[in-house]
Amino acid sequence: MYPLLKKIFFLFQPEKAHYLALSLFGIARRIPILGTILRKSYKPIEKSVDLFGLTFKNPVGLAAGFDKNGEYIESMQDIGFGFIEVGTITPIAQAGNPQPRLFRLPKDEGLINRMGFNNKGVDFLTEKLKNLKQRKVIIGGNIGKNKVTPNDKAVEDYLICLRKLHPYVDYFVVNVSSPNTPNLRELQEKEPLTNLLKAVKEENMTFEIARPILLKIAPDLTEGQLDDIIDIVSTIGIDGIIATNTTISREGLTTPSKRIEDIGNGGLSGKPVRDRSTEVISYIHKQSNGTIPIIGVGGIKDSVSAQEKLDAGASLVQLYSAFIYEGPGIVKNIMAGIK
Repeated sequence: MYPLLKKIFFLFQPEKAHYLALSLFGIARRIPILGTILRKSYKPIEKSVDLFGLTFKNPVGLAAGFDKNGEYIESMQDIGFGFIEVGTITPIAQAGNPQPRLFRLPKDEGLINRMGFNNKGVDFLTEKLKNLKQRKVIIGGNIGKNKVTPNDKAVEDYLICLRKLHPYVDYFVVNVSSPNTPNLRELQEKEPLTNLLKAVKEENMTFEIARPILLKIAPDLTEGQLDDIIDIVSTIGIDGIIATNTTISREGLTTPSKRIEDIGNGGLSGKPVRDRSTEVISYIHKQSNGTIPIIGVGGIKDSVSAQEKLDAGASLVQLYSAFIYEGPGIVKNIMAGIK
């Protein structure tokens, strides 16, 4: 059925289609008989993974950015995700970049986005999580800084989000790798990243139960920068790395160059980033002697691409773009084929 629905959704602008599809699925799952059928048809094989002191019912998660404000958690857990990452969230609500800001590349099975951390703010997300009627999966909170916050004041933005979300999420992700907030990626440099992660860890340890803290990195880092990150993560004792975010590279695309030029800036995700994200996972795994847990994300669309990430050293995987192209059966299909 999804191939037909996809044709309809692809008639709309991507961002409008995103919310239309989520709204329709949300309505369908609340219809008693239809909801039961949907849940049964999408239910994947359960293969639990123990990581970070948490038990994930399966290793396939929904990446941050898909449900920034925690409004669709119940729908997404019905599809079978083993964990859901909400955000990126910022202390204060912000509109993000002007529309259009999300673009499909069907020939490349990719997306370009320059959303700009559009979200309703940490207080909105906190209320959503507090009032969840059903919670069946691990939930991660992806945190960032507001666009108007200068980098030398960024630490406090991350700490505000951590404090407010701490009772309601199972792990945190420090996002310094989005290409769509001006100068954000400068926080990946050694000194500012060290200061940020130290502050986040220290704040986390003030709570009775410390949450796992992960760092999300870009695929565009050099080996030298990756070495710095491995050193920082190991020294400070951060719990893991998410590799990777979207890329600013446009290499190897089959979409006409004029179309790419017309789209302009933004982070590229989906199949085009598959190989690079796997390279980054493999590098981190080997250079750290397997001591740093990794969540692999980038170009995962089936069991083969998921297994590729696991074989490279990831313990869990996440997806986003492929959900748009493959539909809600993707988790079940991946779980049926991975080892």
